[in-house]
Amino acid sequence: MTNLKTILKLTLQSLFVIIFFSTVDAKNTENLTKGKSVSNYFSGILSLNSNKYNESYKYFNRLNYSERNHLNFSKKYLFTLINLGKINEAFNFSKKLEKKNLSIFESDLIIGIYYLKNEKFDLAKKYFLKIKKEKKEILLNSFITESMLNWVSLDNTNLSEAKKKINSIEPIFENLKRIQNVFLHCYFNDDNTDIFFNKLINDKKTDFSRYNYFYASFLYNLGRIQDAKSILDSSTKLYPRNLLLNQYKMDLNTEKNFESSFDCKKQSNVIAEILYITANAFSSQSMYSLSNFYLNLSKYLNENFYSFDTLLAENFYKIENFEKSKKIYDKMKKQGVAYQWYAAKQKVQILLKENKNDEAIKLMSDSYKKLIYRNVYDTFDFAEFLKRNKKFKKAINYYTEIIQSINESHPLYPEITDGRGVAYERIGEWDKAEKDLLASLKADPNQAYVINYLAYSWIEKGIKIEKSLKMLEKANSLKSNDPFIIDSLGWALFKLKKYEESKNYLQLAVQLMPADPIVNDHFGDVLWKYGNKIQARYYWNYVLNLEETEDDLKNNVKKKLILGL
Repeated sequence: MTNLKTILKLTLQSLFVIIFFSTVDAKNTENLTKGKSVSNYFSGILSLNSNKYNESYKYFNRLNYSERNHLNFSKKYLFTLINLGKINEAFNFSKKLEKKNLSIFESDLIIGIYYLKNEKFDLAKKYFLKIKKEKKEILLNSFITESMLNWVSLDNTNLSEAKKKINSIEPIFENLKRIQNVFLHCYFNDDNTDIFFNKLINDKKTDFSRYNYFYASFLYNLGRIQDAKSILDSSTKLYPRNLLLNQYKMDLNTEKNFESSFDCKKQSNVIAEILYITANAFSSQSMYSLSNFYLNLSKYLNENFYSFDTLLAENFYKIENFEKSKKIYDKMKKQGVAYQWYAAKQKVQILLKENKNDEAIKLMSDSYKKLIYRNVYDTFDFAEFLKRNKKFKKAINYYTEIIQSINESHPLYPEITDGRGVAYERIGEWDKAEKDLLASLKADPNQAYVINYLAYSWIEKGIKIEKSLKMLEKANSLKSNDPFIIDSLGWALFKLKKYEESKNYLQLAVQLMPADPIVNDHFGDVLWKYGNKIQARYYWNYVLNLEETEDDLKNNVKKKLILGL
């Protein structure tokens, strides 16, 4: 299915260039000639490019009044302010630019959004029209401004005219136009709104699962509470890991107010969602500063819609600003049980990145115990975490708990039996491991990595090598150019003494994973058998120098360096 994140892909680069690399004439640069000014200006740019917004704010504010009459400075300063959530300050600065005839796309956008937030639609329209005239050649900007213009003009139109305007937007934004059309039916309280929502959420080509929430919110705001509950019940079964749907299902069942989070009759709420989609698209292209810019504007328009925080925290995680990410996750814990569990899992990943393994394990364990509403997916996530952190016996207990509560037709069954099988194998209980791995493949025969794990285990035990080779050929056809599968294929051929074929596969595996100890060890072995003993010793020595090489492998390699094969 096509993900919404990729819808705007064709236009992202052009906007990025406009924002960060606009031509600056001599008149605008003449004030930035003194040493301190230059230092502060470029320190601010470096901080902004590193997504260190507090630092860029500090450096930019050291520039004097005249030095701020600089177009490129204005762009970067506004990005800093918005990414710090200083919307009012950004608005005031934008108005100053306007008075000096130094307005830019971002400043006009901010002013328009500020007026939109305060329901001054005529004033908002004025600035969105200005942007449209100035930047109509840029597709993404055109889409944003056209959309906002349409929504601030709804008081003077009807459903049919509003849809015509939306549908006139560039075809590249077809899916986003579909979303807006549904919201228009909702806004005008059209009798066919249910039909349009159902068409959207049941689309098989594009993932619109998120919009089950908006449908439920629409129903709730109409007083159709049971219908809203039904939508959330059915959608959480289809998308059991969807954070937004799960949290609001809990909220609705505990009589929390949906209306405070989203209302399609509020233009600001709808535009907030449009800006969120834009931010999501930029994030998918690793343009995190741009993503945060639109995301913070989105949050400003609908500050009660906590779903926005998940993307913000993720962006900071991607750029390894872990402290900022952790602060958002800590705040997120207060937003409900589902958010609490999600935030804990994400924070655990940060702690593991920081090599705080004991703290991570404690947080994960404590958070799981505190879960009020627990489903098999929560337990599976916990079991997987335990397995990854070598708590194999504990993991087995939780895998077993799940297996006892589901049948073989459950979507999780192949993953659970695979997980338990791996855990059994790691503690040396091979008979149980083999049984689970075979059960996993019986439930889903096309799991390339399960095939690889089982086949490689057989090869290492010196059994069923011919069968393993056939299985690995199938795995390779399912996951071509996967280095682990290629290594296993080469190793099976090595065990069958087909050294020439083995060498070709193992050489490719080394090229794909040059720092993997096992792959390099295998390649050294086949080189030795192939008669290239000097090269073989080179690769074995290389294995000894790799940090990830385990002690057992090191001892084995040391023996081979002395005795050969």
